[in-house]
Amino acid sequence: MMTKHKPYGFYERFVKRPQDILCAALAIIVLSPALLILAVLVRVKLGAPVIFSQQRPGREGKIFRLYKFRSMTNEKDAEGNLLPDDMRLTAFGKKLRATSLDELPELLNILKGDMSLVGPRPLMVQYLSRYNPRQARRHEVRPGFTGLAQVHGRNSISWEEKFEWDVRYVDKITFLGDLKIILDTVRVVLKHDGIDSGTCVTMEEFMGSPSKGE
Repeated sequence: MMTKHKPYGFYERFVKRPQDILCAALAIIVLSPALLILAVLVRVKLGAPVIFSQQRPGREGKIFRLYKFRSMTNEKDAEGNLLPDDMRLTAFGKKLRATSLDELPELLNILKGDMSLVGPRPLMVQYLSRYNPRQARRHEVRPGFTGLAQVHGRNSISWEEKFEWDVRYVDKITFLGDLKIILDTVRVVLKHDGIDSGTCVTMEEFMGSPSKGE
């Protein structure tokens, strides 16, 4: 059972959500020409639909629909099954992911209240039953466009390390902490750090941790 999250302080309680709305709205306005260009490029290079959507768990495990620019083709095998990710991820798609431009439609999720600018990244719905009690605490807050795990290794660290960073964030949310994560995210994206796990184009599926302890 998920524990009830207690806001750390004034910033988390009263400032963080209005700040998210303002920043997301301004970003959409300022980046609207770039968003339009990206949409056209995705349509030309990868086809329709331009936007990829998928159900993800948010705060308290509530399911929402996450939006991204698609980065893969819909190529299938002779039986009609989608080919593996590494076969469907084109050079253009790799560039989108490396620069995190495929994530920009998530600004709409922030406006809707599904997400925050900073928080644990929203993962797959099927992972919910695989978390141990400590790992499940990542769902005590809204998932984020970026987070501590993204600036401390991204996909190059283990799932257990990712979740430890997520819980560390949940325990102490501050304005300066969020600002540092955002600035560090810019650095990580520009350096293209941690894009893949070394054996997968993104990250291997999380099957649960060896220990189910707290």
